[in-house]
Amino acid sequence: MNAISIPLVKVAMPPREVLMPALEQVLYSGMIAEGEHVYRFEKEFAATFELPMAIGMSSGTAALHIALLLANVNAGDEVITTSMTAEPTNTVILQCGAVPVFTDVDAQTGNLSPEAVAAAVTPRTKAIAVVHYAGFPADLAALRRVADLHGIALIEDAAHALGAKHNGQPIGTIGDFGIFSLQAIKHMTTIDGGVLTMRDANYATLARKLRWFGMAKGVPRTEVDISRSGFKYNMSNVAGAMGVVQLEYIQPLIDRHIENGRFFDQEIAKIPGLDVTRTDLGSEPSYWLYSVLSEDSDDIERRLAAAGVSASKLHRPNHLHSVFEPFRRPMPNLETYYRRLTHIPCGWWVTDEDRQHIVETLRKG
Repeated sequence: MNAISIPLVKVAMPPREVLMPALEQVLYSGMIAEGEHVYRFEKEFAATFELPMAIGMSSGTAALHIALLLANVNAGDEVITTSMTAEPTNTVILQCGAVPVFTDVDAQTGNLSPEAVAAAVTPRTKAIAVVHYAGFPADLAALRRVADLHGIALIEDAAHALGAKHNGQPIGTIGDFGIFSLQAIKHMTTIDGGVLTMRDANYATLARKLRWFGMAKGVPRTEVDISRSGFKYNMSNVAGAMGVVQLEYIQPLIDRHIENGRFFDQEIAKIPGLDVTRTDLGSEPSYWLYSVLSEDSDDIERRLAAAGVSASKLHRPNHLHSVFEPFRRPMPNLETYYRRLTHIPCGWWVTDEDRQHIVETLRKG
């Protein structure tokens, strides 16, 4: 077996000669906690990705927790969600004391099925948490209609989908709240970090308080009053400074993900026995990962590994974990999707030669 030479995920860093002076400046400034570097990053992140606002957080998970709280999710409430995601999407629902209502997906995309979501709404439903799996936008138009019909919040978990769009609108702006992850292996990173955005700016003040123990920044600690308990979810100036530099280089990286993804869309779909994620015409994925569907995903993974290409299913459906056992329910489409799924690399590090090598390896199979 060849050594793996094309990884499935990879950390993206700006040029050393640009990043290191920026980090050194903030590290020795005497102001390394939340401050002006965070606030500058928030403004530039929002402008870059056409968001109404950006509130920096310590992680995407923290941002999602705050989004659920802003949606008034409390103990005993239900949140319609997907099992086809990284586990934090659903562990934060448990942190709220709420019930994750695992709902079936579209067997072609792995994203929540709007029909299944509509059928899962009950009087206890407070929110829909939709994940744009692997960077492929879910059917937000249909999910928005379900949320509006029942007066419940739509929360976009866009951890995989930085820079994606749906019907021309940026991902994160169609839901009532949207969250992004800046964890190490996402499209861009601040080592760890996250961003919360929202359509209604009236929630912003409370969101900022909740990320800092429930206290308002800029008010003397001897005068501040906590009216609602919050968390230690704020972003540091170090992460903010890194984020500002990352934003200078992010668009070409995302563009390369998209270019490679579109290449695979064309080439892999021609290979007998293989299928690819097919979304509606209004969907513009940002291809964090590329998803190949087949009836023998294990064989694909072995063949690619033998050719030096990392491939895997990456995530385990959340409902299979013991902590979620009480919430298990039949999801036949998810079972089909997961059985057929293999993720392959398509990020900025995948060269033209690499992607051709991947396609030729799949053709030989």
